[in-house]
Amino acid sequence: MSTFAELLLNGVSLGSVYALIALGFVVIFRATEVVNFAHASLLLAGGYLIASLHDDIGFWPALLVGIGGAAVVGAAVEFLVMRRYRGTNHSVLAIATIGVDILLTTELTRRLGTDVLALGDPWGDAVLTVGEVSVPHTQIAAFVAAALLIGTFLLAFRFTSWGVAMRAAAESPETAALMGVRLGRVSLGAWAVAGGLAAVAALFLTVFPTPGLERATSLAALKAFPAAILGGLDSTTGALAGGLIVGVTESLATGYQSDLAFMGRGLGDLAPYLVMLVVLLIRPAGLLGTKELTRV
Repeated sequence: MSTFAELLLNGVSLGSVYALIALGFVVIFRATEVVNFAHASLLLAGGYLIASLHDDIGFWPALLVGIGGAAVVGAAVEFLVMRRYRGTNHSVLAIATIGVDILLTTELTRRLGTDVLALGDPWGDAVLTVGEVSVPHTQIAAFVAAALLIGTFLLAFRFTSWGVAMRAAAESPETAALMGVRLGRVSLGAWAVAGGLAAVAALFLTVFPTPGLERATSLAALKAFPAAILGGLDSTTGALAGGLIVGVTESLATGYQSDLAFMGRGLGDLAPYLVMLVVLLIRPAGLLGTKELTRV
């Protein structure tokens, strides 16, 4: 029972981090109706900045610089690339984000080389033990930070002028523009927010028990993609639900890998995609996504 509890808590913590990444996918999709495949490079950029600067300026200032730097990179991608092709087919824009991701990831992995960089977090390998259940402090910090950030975002999305503008742009860009909503500013803000969230996710994906930031860290964004699809690409609360489902599924599948050996190795990496496929067969728009109605 203690093993199950530890795996469940680990899954909730991991899922909350996946929810941060999935929320980045959703924010950009709602603002621009474009699936951002460059999200992995934003995550890697934020993590690299934190890892490079924490020795010189300290962890907390480095974290702020990493979040701000990833937000700037995201905004730069929107301003220099996406805005130049506004009005183009959304599939073309999605392909353009793949090109951006290749360029940024190639440069960042060149800088990283074969090194594994520590991010200098203050939690280290400390573990909280309650009865027979042990939980690393990093997992507790990940859950708390993700809950605060997602809660703050949802409140801002619901009650601020920026959130109202984004919701209006998501409902009908043409009508929103006629009502005075600056779509370029909404899109720029969405990319910046997604970059900042990715930097925070990069931190908690590379602290204990993982060794640190490495070239493969960006692949975590691919694990969070099923969370965004599963919850619904146009649903902010769906990103939270999808992240938790994917995190718990991956943790349990990995933890009980030996009992599920008949299904092959690497089940933990495959399980989130299997869950996504099952959900999409039942609800093609995702758990909380908006169903498209076609009048015939």
